[in-house]
Amino acid sequence: MTEPSPTGCPFSGKTDSLTRRTELLTDGYDITPRGELLQAQSYSDSRTILKDTKVNQAGFLADQASNAQGSVHPPVLYMSGEEHTEMRRATARYFTPTAVNSYGPMIAKLADDMVAELAHKGEMTLDDLSLRLAVQVASNVVGLTSSRLPGMEKRIEAFVSTGLDGAPDANNRFTPLRDVTMGGAVGLFFMLDVKPAIEARKKAPKDDLISYLLERDYSDQDILTECITYATAGMITTREFITLAAYQMLKNPELRADYVHGTESERHAILHELLRLDPVVTMLYRHTNQEVSVGEQTFPAGTTFAINIQTANVDPAVMGEDAEQLCPHRPLPKGVQAQGLAFGDGPHRCPGAFLAIKESDIFLRRLLMWNDLEIVRHPSVGYNEIVKGYELRGLRLRLGRPQDANRQGATA
Repeated sequence: MTEPSPTGCPFSGKTDSLTRRTELLTDGYDITPRGELLQAQSYSDSRTILKDTKVNQAGFLADQASNAQGSVHPPVLYMSGEEHTEMRRATARYFTPTAVNSYGPMIAKLADDMVAELAHKGEMTLDDLSLRLAVQVASNVVGLTSSRLPGMEKRIEAFVSTGLDGAPDANNRFTPLRDVTMGGAVGLFFMLDVKPAIEARKKAPKDDLISYLLERDYSDQDILTECITYATAGMITTREFITLAAYQMLKNPELRADYVHGTESERHAILHELLRLDPVVTMLYRHTNQEVSVGEQTFPAGTTFAINIQTANVDPAVMGEDAEQLCPHRPLPKGVQAQGLAFGDGPHRCPGAFLAIKESDIFLRRLLMWNDLEIVRHPSVGYNEIVKGYELRGLRLRLGRPQDANRQGATA
C-alpha cells in the first residue's frame, strides 16, 4: 500500500468528487431555508436529524408509496416507531455480515460470468453490467428468482426513469400519459417478476424476504410495493456506485493498484472513501412529528429537513481540512463511519450497506485486475430526481488479454 503523505492523503487534488451538485450548496454549514424546507449541511446537524426517533422518512415519493391502492402495510422504508423497529429487526438477518458472506460464492460466480462476457465480447458498457449484477444479487436476497421472462433489470429501470421528483415539496404532475407509462412499467414488473415469485414461495418458502412477508400475511400489493422499494433503494444505487468506483480507479492507476493488491479491509477502505466523496443518494428528507432540537436550535413539529449528504460528508469539522480530497487512510473521530452518511444513519440507515460494499468489491477486484482493461468512452453524469442520486451512463470498457492470465480466477 502507498504510505500516507504528511497530510494523510496519498491521492489528492482540489476535489476528487465526480458528481458534486454545486447548485444545492449554500454558504456555511448552518441550517438554512431552502424553499419550503430547511437544509442541513453540517455532518453534526445531519446526523442528529437522521438519528432522532421523532422524525419520519420523507421524500422518495413517500406519500404515493404509503397510500398505494390496495396496500395495507406501508413499506419498511416509510414505517416508524415500534412497527418499524420490529420489521427492521426481523429482516436484519438477510443483511448481517454472516448472511452477506454466505452470498459470496453466488456473487463471485455472477462476477466471473460477467467479466468473462466482457472478455468474450471485447467491449461493453459498464453501467449495463453493474445493473445486471446489482439486480441479480438483490433478487436472490429478496426472493425475486422466478421471473417468467429475462430482463428484470430493464423493467426495474423503466419505473425508476419516469422523470418524477422524490422531494417532499416537489410539484409532480401526474398526467394521464405519465400514469399509463409508470403503471405499465410497474404492471410488467408485477406480472413477470413479483407474482411468479409470490406463487413459488407459497408452494415452497425459502429464507428470503418474500417468504417472510407471506408469513406476515402481506398481500400481493404490499409485497409489490416492498419489492419496488428494494429495487429503487438498493439495486439502482449499487449499480451507480460500482460504475463510479470503477471509473475513479481506472482514472487513477496508483489507486487502482492499491485496491487490486490490497487486503479486503484495505479495499473496503478505498470503496468507503470513494462513496464518502460521491454518495449515491445525495439528499435525504425527514419530517418532524414532534418538536426536535438540533444543536442549539429547536424546531417545531411539522418541520421538513433536506439533508445534503454530499456537503455533510466533506464537513472539515469532522473529516479534516482535506475533506474534499481522496484519502482512504483518513483519521476520523470516534463513531464517524468511513463513508460518512452515505448510507444514512439512525433508524432508517440502509440495511444493505454491507451487502452493497461486499458485492461491489467482489466484482470490481475481478474486473480491475485485468491489465488490458481500458476506457473506450467516458460516462456522462446525470441525476435521477426520484432517488436524488447521480446516474453515470455510457462508460464503455474494452478488455483484452490480461498480462497474468492465472490471476483471472483469483478470489476476492
